[in-house]
Amino acid sequence: MSDKQIDDVTGVSTTGHEWDGIKELDNPMPRWWLWVFYATVVWAVGYAVAYPAWPLINSATSGLLGYSSRAEMRAQLDAIEAEKSGYLATIADSSMDEILADDALYTFAVSAGAAAFRVNCVQCHGTGAQGSAGYPNLNDDVWIWGGTAEDIRQTIAHGVRFEQDDDTRFSEMPAFGDMLDTSEINQVATFVASLSGEQGDADAEDMAAGAEVYADNCSVCHGETGEGDRNVGAPALNHAIWLYGSSVEDIARQVRNPRHGVMPAWQARLGDATVKELAAYVHSLGGGE
Repeated sequence: MSDKQIDDVTGVSTTGHEWDGIKELDNPMPRWWLWVFYATVVWAVGYAVAYPAWPLINSATSGLLGYSSRAEMRAQLDAIEAEKSGYLATIADSSMDEILADDALYTFAVSAGAAAFRVNCVQCHGTGAQGSAGYPNLNDDVWIWGGTAEDIRQTIAHGVRFEQDDDTRFSEMPAFGDMLDTSEINQVATFVASLSGEQGDADAEDMAAGAEVYADNCSVCHGETGEGDRNVGAPALNHAIWLYGSSVEDIARQVRNPRHGVMPAWQARLGDATVKELAAYVHSLGGGE
């Protein structure tokens, strides 16, 4: 005689389990669910046989197919490196004009240059290449030595005032504190500030005196109107972009005892291809000519 209880509402036998007056019906699982479950068991067994699955002391079972995710990743990396080496060789053998003219090569160079910039250049020029006091902003269109891609490459390759490189960019402003008295320095600083629109409180007499001092001592390098001279690395003075400050006091300090920044030459350290990639990236920031 069966001791199973039948549920009065559904007519289905119960499992005999009861919780707080609630009885569990002994409904069979759906057949489709059972077949799916059996299929997953078969799939799991087949997977464990075909692919690496069971851990050993120093490795794992290799599986009948001999598949390895590490080997697959290595093959992908090798393919990427092979493609990359092709680009690098082409960049090394190409001029900056040729790199800029080839869309695929230029895109690769800018991307690679951005990565190289984050490793080698952000310490001085900032993560956004915005620069800081004494370190040029590379986003604007003001360039002491020129802003073409080739000009930029030359500067990166050989540096500025980097004595270990014979081809370094070199310019040096003399200390006029040894040649001009304090009043003359203040007068010329006031005049130079006026070239970029900073008139200050100077009277006409001081401005005229400053213009005379400028003409006698500064115009030969910086130009009669402060336009600068890239051939000798003399910065323009008739705009509002200043490396060491734009106030009359800042300019006077620079005239009296100028600071000369040094940029290392990167050619020997990074190689020709990476230097060209950096030049392409810097040129792409918006200020390149």
